Amino acid sequence: MQNITVRTATAADLSSLNRLAALDSASPPRGPALVAEADSRMLAALPLGSGRPIADPFEPTAEIVALLQLRAEQLRAEGGRRGRFERLRSLVRARPSHARA
Repeated sequence: MQNITVRTATAADLSSLNRLAALDSASPPRGPALVAEADSRMLAALPLGSGRPIADPFEPTAEIVALLQLRAEQLRAEGGRRGRFERLRSLVRARPSHARA
């Protein structure tokens, strides 16, 4: 088993995403995406918006894509919790300090 790194794609990943998409006969992700790499080689990518995952067809990547999907779900859940916290915090800030309950 190889060590897999999962991270958010950056602008520097464009050529690797294009290469991976070409191998998979797909379009590269548009917008934010997660990527999985091993030994500095991109093996799979998952758009965080819409679109299907892309992966190297010459490598066993089913579990790697599942890992990317799990991380995307975690990020969505974290964003939902953070959003609720921010709404609550803005309500507390909006309440005048002299207001009575």
